[in-house]
Amino acid sequence: MSFFREQEHIMHRDIDGEGRKFNRGEEEEEEDEDEENGRVRDAWERTYADERSWESLQEDESGLLRPIDNKAIQHAQYRRRLRTATTARIQKGLIRYLYIIIDLSRAAGEMDYKPSRMVVVARQVEAFIREFFDQNPLSQIGLVKLKDGVAQCLTDLGGSPESHIKALMGKLECSGDASLQNGLDLVHDLLNQIPSYGHREVLILYSALSTCDPGDIMETIQKCKKAKIRCSIVGLSAELYICKYLCQETGGLYSVALDEPHLKELVLEHAPPPPAIAEFAIANLIKMGFPQRAAEGVISICSCHKEAKVGGGYTCPRCKSRVCELPTECRICGLTLVSSPHLARSYHHLFPITPFDDVSLSVANIPHKLPKSCFGCQQSLLNPGNMPGPCVACPKCKQHFCLDCDIYIHESLHNCPGCESFKHSNSVTDMEE
Repeated sequence: MSFFREQEHIMHRDIDGEGRKFNRGEEEEEEDEDEENGRVRDAWERTYADERSWESLQEDESGLLRPIDNKAIQHAQYRRRLRTATTARIQKGLIRYLYIIIDLSRAAGEMDYKPSRMVVVARQVEAFIREFFDQNPLSQIGLVKLKDGVAQCLTDLGGSPESHIKALMGKLECSGDASLQNGLDLVHDLLNQIPSYGHREVLILYSALSTCDPGDIMETIQKCKKAKIRCSIVGLSAELYICKYLCQETGGLYSVALDEPHLKELVLEHAPPPPAIAEFAIANLIKMGFPQRAAEGVISICSCHKEAKVGGGYTCPRCKSRVCELPTECRICGLTLVSSPHLARSYHHLFPITPFDDVSLSVANIPHKLPKSCFGCQQSLLNPGNMPGPCVACPKCKQHFCLDCDIYIHESLHNCPGCESFKHSNSVTDMEE
């Protein structure tokens, strides 16, 4: 009996030891998880950890999982921005002269944005330049970089997106400190030569948490305010008082990006023309020239690059000099040179298309009241199971459109296909009568 009791005691002791080891292992794993959860994640980690997309899954009537519908969420955000932009009819500046100041100090080398702030900012600036010229064909852009405590002009004001992008991508190096005052002084001197009808703007992409200035930056801010230069800043780090004060004094916008998608959204908000400053809201007559395309094979000296070129280009109607691209200002006689499509593309900012109305669920649940296909792309408006999907309707022509066509019509086409077809049919009817 004593032998069995000893064996039993040994077995219990071994089991308790293993149990304690097992529990200790669980405690260590929990501590590791707690340490990992307590650690502050970087921005690129939060994009994956905070999505929690499994919580958005839903079941349909048959118990199957529905796909996550991000389109409806994005469309709702777009419509909120559209309503905000069209709530009031305000005068906007169509001829804009914008300098983009890019912070290339050592702070731009931080890797909280992957692969680095500098690379992410360069990508967003490239996308912004293309979108800017698409929405503002009569405007011009220049690039300035902040590096080693000084401000350097990368490109002068011009209307060629490719030249700006090429100059930016060839100068992607970060070092030293950023000087906000030097950047403002430089763009003030450059924008001070702009004609009175032009709208002077500055967009600053700022990565640093400080500014290393040679003098009193408050005087520079007042100088920019007096020159009617609208300064806006998009920050990549924490909010800075001096940046907020600059934007408040000059009538610009100040915002801080949370991650790369938010940065893209904040930067592209500056592409449409902002409201005009009261002093610039006075109507002015501007003399413009509409140059003709030069004949192919003709050798002429380009006034832009000061060199001989063969074929292409445009001829100024006043002084007959050659320029490479439009819109621009003639280097010889100073005449503003544009083309008629540029004026036509700027027209939609003056008379924006009316936002479409959301189709209510009560109407969507009645099949015979809702068309089966989108009037724009002819795609079906019905979800699987012949259930009506989300759509919008033009308040004038009452035609129904899908969500993709709604965004395309308001952001790119700027004309309602239903209203235009209705006008065309009326004109044909009048001709027949």
